[in-house]
Amino acid sequence: MTMLEVEGTKASSFNEREFQITTVARMIEDGRSYWVTGGGTPIFAILLGQRRYAPNAQYITEDGVIAPEPMLPFEPIMTMVASRPSYRALAWGTMNTAGNHAQLGYMDYGILNGLQVDRYGNINSTLIGSGKEMRHFGGPGGADSIAANCWRIILMTDQEKRKFVERVDFISSAGFLDGTPNARERAGLPRGTGPWRVVTPWAMYDFDDERRMRLIAIAPYVTVEEVLAECEYPPQVAEQVETLAVPTEEELEVLRSQLDVQGQATGVRSGWVTLEGDKYVRQTGD
Repeated sequence: MTMLEVEGTKASSFNEREFQITTVARMIEDGRSYWVTGGGTPIFAILLGQRRYAPNAQYITEDGVIAPEPMLPFEPIMTMVASRPSYRALAWGTMNTAGNHAQLGYMDYGILNGLQVDRYGNINSTLIGSGKEMRHFGGPGGADSIAANCWRIILMTDQEKRKFVERVDFISSAGFLDGTPNARERAGLPRGTGPWRVVTPWAMYDFDDERRMRLIAIAPYVTVEEVLAECEYPPQVAEQVETLAVPTEEELEVLRSQLDVQGQATGVRSGWVTLEGDKYVRQTGD
């Protein structure tokens, strides 16, 4: 079964980052609210989703700008607290403004990215390793509040063994914590919130009844075995793993000519996929 298929002309060539963005764009629901982390794939996904499928979806930027209309195709994404990504916003708030909205239950979804994710959906954006091998990064910014307070969390990350780990080196943004019943509630987080989907250029995951990450769908250019080989700690696997639909030419036209014109997100560490006969094949460069 093909998951998230839409009307349009199936693309004959695209890169893996475009696949990831279009997959999440199709998940955007009309009339819902989104708190979106700054920079990269999450905001490109919400912008594409608004233009193609959900014109009445609204988003708040990580730093609290409400319902902006970015000055496209100028740089709308890679900076925050600036005029271009905040153009025509309903209001210029702060990170606390967005957090207050979420705490009151007004933010349906949060869309994040991160360095690591573990089997319970905890996200690390702060540091990798320990001792002399420790590397510090920029930290979560507002992502910790997004993960804590939005009803459902969508994480966009890469399918790499170093990212899919048994336990994150540092919990920057809370998932289901230790996975025990009501762990989030005991930590003071709102009941009924938490991780919902993890989307990579190769796969999609949900969380089972025991709050463990579960593989539910893969891209048509990889196998289940290839996906699992890029997980340090193997996730649960659904009884039936579905196939994710490829981007359409119509989606790519919007993404390439109206949104990510400079390839700020889609051009970063992204392999190409082409249709060869009746199959999509990753171009490995071998």
